[in-house]
Amino acid sequence: MLLSHAPPLSFLLTTLLHFHPRHSSRALSSIPLFSKPLTLSLSRRSSRIQMNGVTIATVDSSTSSPDHVTGDWFSVPSLRLRDHRFTVPLDYSQGPQSSSKITVFAREVVAVGKEEQTLPYLLFLQGGPGFECRPPTESSGWIQKVCEQFRLILMDQRGTGLSTPLSVSSMSQFKSAQDLADFLKYFRADSIVKDAEFIRVRLVPNAGPWTILGQSYGGFCAVTYLSFAPQGLTQALLTGGIPPIGQGCTADSVYRACFEQIMHQNEKYYKRYPQDIKIVQELVNYLAEQEGGGVALPSGGILTPRGLQTLGLSGLGSGAGFESMHYMFERVWDPTLVPGSPKRISHYFLNAFESSISVETNPLYALLHESIYCQGSASKWSANRIRTEVEDKFDAIKTAKEGLPVLFTGEMIFPWMFDEIHALKPFKDVAHILSEKKDWPRLYDIQALNNNKVPVAAAVYYEDMYVNFKLSKETASQIAGIRLWITNEFMHSGLRDDGGKVLDHLLGMLNGKKPLF
Repeated sequence: MLLSHAPPLSFLLTTLLHFHPRHSSRALSSIPLFSKPLTLSLSRRSSRIQMNGVTIATVDSSTSSPDHVTGDWFSVPSLRLRDHRFTVPLDYSQGPQSSSKITVFAREVVAVGKEEQTLPYLLFLQGGPGFECRPPTESSGWIQKVCEQFRLILMDQRGTGLSTPLSVSSMSQFKSAQDLADFLKYFRADSIVKDAEFIRVRLVPNAGPWTILGQSYGGFCAVTYLSFAPQGLTQALLTGGIPPIGQGCTADSVYRACFEQIMHQNEKYYKRYPQDIKIVQELVNYLAEQEGGGVALPSGGILTPRGLQTLGLSGLGSGAGFESMHYMFERVWDPTLVPGSPKRISHYFLNAFESSISVETNPLYALLHESIYCQGSASKWSANRIRTEVEDKFDAIKTAKEGLPVLFTGEMIFPWMFDEIHALKPFKDVAHILSEKKDWPRLYDIQALNNNKVPVAAAVYYEDMYVNFKLSKETASQIAGIRLWITNEFMHSGLRDDGGKVLDHLLGMLNGKKPLF
């Protein structure tokens, strides 16, 4: 059973957050959504709100907010959880009456027995783009560590999970590719941060600040948060998620750096599993010889040599990725049960391959992946263009015929994927429109980062295949006061692999338990 819920004073704060200086002609039009920290004077007894000494409105603190609905508490082992659903503007710049609405879902998590305790809030920003938070099934890993001292908020970023999900089926409702492209422009980090602020002032008592933990793309969102809404933050923790912040499109520099690291990861993989060199070569030759240049996948797509190379996205960059990929290749071929039967790739392998491609369930990742690097410039299929610079090393058919190791690619989206992956085929035209879009708004404010006052600690993984070490260091030099923990003990999946240790280290850097230098 769902219950309407809102903390005191939320109605007025709802109204306040909807105003934007370019569109509002009301008395608050001079106050942008993200500006200098607001001075709020709150009185629960009188339910009057003052901003900068001016009384704005009077609110009955017992009134529930129609844009926030809360569910009952429920349990998983050692945790108590409840659901929150927020009705937010698709486009914050239009104001509450003009913009269409979407839902943002967040799950509140505490250790058992702490439901009514006064705890600081921590918002987790999930990796992506286009991925939801994984629902907790028990108290373990980094969630257990967070819940020792925080009230954890798991927010499904807009378009994912239970936040008006943009799935293959739901996006089919749009009449044209242009209509969908115009809709998708509101699903980047700038809008995600505005959603977070919308939630914070309704959820945190007295609209107080909270801690944020950003993993991977969630760290990119955290740097956007530091740029435009630092007043909402107590501290920020980043794990494998410091973005390039230059103007224009930084994707080219990202992919040049990533290809270099990917070659290193391939070399490490084949040193660990040298027997896979011949297996992969044989598989590539088999695929190239098939009619149409590949074999049908269970979903209706096609597995080609260049598609096979994308296994590196999941296999080369995480803690157990090497092992997972190797065990897939162990079962690549069907056994010959009847003499003379033709050689075939096993259904097990084809199914495992598709399971490794998360775009089947989360197509938003493929559609928005390059746009996360864009500010006032188009990506123009950056990964595909940069690949041509190293194609002599990544031409799977050529290297297999020459007896060389076939190299896998990494976190990159290529235009031909919208022909070969069944779930992406309907969005080929949308992807092209987005790749040519030039007027992407700013995601970072370098001056604000230079003057940052929010305590920030970041885990930077030396051999991170997804977020380049050198580029992370360059950005970190622009964030005042940030403290870096540089380590090769973990890969990009450090938070998942040993979240307790990672969080202990980062929190220790901010609370004085770790040396300053």
